[in-house]
Amino acid sequence: MPPLFSAGEHMKIVVAAFAVIVFVAIGSAPLHFVGAQTETQRVEVTAKRFAYEPETITVKKGEPVDLVLKSLDVSHGLKFSELGVDVKAGKNKTGEVEFTPQKTGDFVGHCSVFCGAGHGSMHLTLHVVE
Repeated sequence: MPPLFSAGEHMKIVVAAFAVIVFVAIGSAPLHFVGAQTETQRVEVTAKRFAYEPETITVKKGEPVDLVLKSLDVSHGLKFSELGVDVKAGKNKTGEVEFTPQKTGDFVGHCSVFCGAGHGSMHLTLHVVE
């Protein structure tokens, strides 16, 4: 009985079968890319007349941040003008904003909602590191 395939055809079939196996294996395996999305860092800040707790926070450049602002009394806000970040929390409520800092340095955030006589003294320092 003569062979079903010539040597050249047999090689093409082997290569095609190998390619199918590789594609199936890649499709079923989790992929990890260099520079893949990192987990979002959650930062919780409490605001009350006329202070933030904590007074300083540190995050990494290029990594997403979920900034949660909780007001314990009247309405408050927290704004970092240089980073384009502004979050507000109503009276006894919570506000939330996500951002990804693109530059390193120290940034001072201020209350962006007038909250009384000490409003101007409310500030929080954000350290953005490599």
